[in-house]
Amino acid sequence: MIFNSVTFVLFLTIVVMLYWVLPNRIKGWMLLLASCVFYGFWRWEYLSLIFVSAVNDYVVSNAIYKTPESNKRRRKVLLAISLIVNLGLLGYFKYLIFFTENFNTAFATLGIDYSFTIRNIILPFGISFYTFETISYTVDVYRGLIKPERSLLNYGLFVLYFPKLVAGPIQRASELMVQLKQKPIFKSEYIEVGLKRILYGLFLKVALADNISPIVDEGFAANPDLLSAIDVWTLAFLFGFQIYFDFSAYSHIAVGASKLMGITIPENFNYPYIASSFKDFWKRWHISLSSWIRDYLYLPLSGIKVKKTTGTGGIAEGLETTAKVNKNRALFLTWAIMGLWHGANWTFVFWGVYHSVIIYVERKLKFIRDKVPALNNKVLGWCITLPIAMLSWIPFRAESLGDAFTMMGKVFVPSNYLFRTMRENNYLITAVLVLLFLITHFVDKRLSKYIQKVPAMSFVLNCAKFVVLIIIIFTFLRPISQFIYFQF
Repeated sequence: MIFNSVTFVLFLTIVVMLYWVLPNRIKGWMLLLASCVFYGFWRWEYLSLIFVSAVNDYVVSNAIYKTPESNKRRRKVLLAISLIVNLGLLGYFKYLIFFTENFNTAFATLGIDYSFTIRNIILPFGISFYTFETISYTVDVYRGLIKPERSLLNYGLFVLYFPKLVAGPIQRASELMVQLKQKPIFKSEYIEVGLKRILYGLFLKVALADNISPIVDEGFAANPDLLSAIDVWTLAFLFGFQIYFDFSAYSHIAVGASKLMGITIPENFNYPYIASSFKDFWKRWHISLSSWIRDYLYLPLSGIKVKKTTGTGGIAEGLETTAKVNKNRALFLTWAIMGLWHGANWTFVFWGVYHSVIIYVERKLKFIRDKVPALNNKVLGWCITLPIAMLSWIPFRAESLGDAFTMMGKVFVPSNYLFRTMRENNYLITAVLVLLFLITHFVDKRLSKYIQKVPAMSFVLNCAKFVVLIIIIFTFLRPISQFIYFQF
């Protein structure tokens, strides 16, 4: 079941109505069953994988909590069991074919007449997301940051909660589980805010992302040798907006669907293309993933012990250095792993390394910016960050490393700027998207607070806005394509 379908609209309507009329003692069971139905619309049999992961971490975390801290060996063994089960399932379904193909290629290159054969494996929806959630839960119990949940129902609901199940936001148990256990009190603002967010999300998906998609598909299907530098930049920006509209649409709908039941899940985006540096970009883009990677991968690899974490993009607190800090090594390794998390292809690894190189260069140039305050100008930073960030989407979308290198190489050859091969409308659409993004940010962050001071004007503009959104959504609403991040 996908968010941009009539089926989901009907499903959500029934779930929300039941949620507010059923007795509190059975709300949790209803949500758990609804979450199973939601996922089961894709494949019922793959629910067993989620159950295995959830039960494993439920049992292991309780065992860790009962083990005295003095028995470090047993605690580490238990943690290892959780990681092996979770990463083992993820590795089998997501990476086994990838590594098998690379081993076969290596053997052929070395002249070894042997190859592994493996049947086709279907990647379960959401496995990368719920695996990270279950891992973070066990690790937080191991670190002593939270106590394990006694109720298997509550823990199962934390893992399976349908609004964020397939593509996040990646939740921490400390954020979500306490809300799932509370006795909710109905407020009309839940419905108002929730519906608004769902409308925003549907608009971004069906009106923008799905209509940019054919242009992007056509561009990346072309022979990269024939593209100009202008074409490459145009495709980079178009796909950059497509994936932003697509993924932020899912996040809007997830936040809105959850808010209808009075449950708050964290924001995942905050105008990332306004960022004035790559550090700023990753505080704005896929916030739940970047904060997860920081707390559970980068900081431990840096030799830093985390005593307290936040899952909403804030800085981890209570940091304690436990070994020699090597931030640069941790930076490159973390980003390579983060790239591989996105997909079993070397293009994603290259995408991750690309980001690590840019962040590394930013770190090295920090002393210059400190000495020359003018270089810290946000407009200047944005003018530099935006094209570099957009160019990173080329390897993310390219079919192969060869195509990615060919396309990215075009932008460094001056003669490639003397011709164009794409339709004229594509360049115009790209320019309009950049302009509209800037206008939307300005209206949201600056103009809206002045409009709100005039209630009558605010009411009229809001009504007009949502009437237009609803008309556009019903014009385009059809499950043309799944959300891009479903494949991860």
